[in-house]
Amino acid sequence: MYTSKFKSLGIPVTEDEIFGSSYSAAIYLSRVLKFPKDKKVYVLGEKGIEEELEAEGIQYCGGTSPEDREDIEEKDYAEIKPDPQIGAVLCGLDQHISYKKLAKGLMYLRQSPEVLFLSTNTDSTYPTHGTLFPGAGSTTTTPLQYASKRTATTCGKPSQTMMDAIFARYDLDRERTCMVGDRLDTDIKFGLEGKLGGTLLVLSGISALEDCEKEGIWPRFVMNRLGDLSVLEKE
Repeated sequence: MYTSKFKSLGIPVTEDEIFGSSYSAAIYLSRVLKFPKDKKVYVLGEKGIEEELEAEGIQYCGGTSPEDREDIEEKDYAEIKPDPQIGAVLCGLDQHISYKKLAKGLMYLRQSPEVLFLSTNTDSTYPTHGTLFPGAGSTTTTPLQYASKRTATTCGKPSQTMMDAIFARYDLDRERTCMVGDRLDTDIKFGLEGKLGGTLLVLSGISALEDCEKEGIWPRFVMNRLGDLSVLEKE
């Protein structure tokens, strides 16, 4: 999906060059936590999360299952029970969220503190079609955190869980790695807390230069826009 998007913008990339939050969650489970092969992940999310888990050989349930997208009925309350096979609950953006999914997720989180609680990201909104719509945090993570009184481990920026997953996947030199982004509180904070060699704020997006002092977050480099890099190369 991402490679197709980049291709439409005239940017040649391969799948190996992309590291999204759903992929981060799958890598974190398989390569950092060594998630047991005999356990399953209960997914509150869409097909993208399922594909990333499949690629890492992780069993899952929920997600796009038609059964979990149905309205809850009276008989379902007695049938939703603890399941010893569930070793984690993973929340992401779910455009088919249902009471039944939330009920199952809560049941599994309450059955044992050993059941992992993960979130691809906790974004309150996500921008599309020129406006804002509810994000992963609003649709799945926040309701379950409130109900379970547990806090999800976030696998997206600025959480260092994502940084751990990146370095578990790639052989990178931290000192020669630079974080580029347009948000101080996610992108730049992510690079600074990850002790990367560089952080570059581009001013063509969310954060402005004056926000650095307001938020107390200082990138190592600042540019007006990412395209300025090509100008520097020519010079």
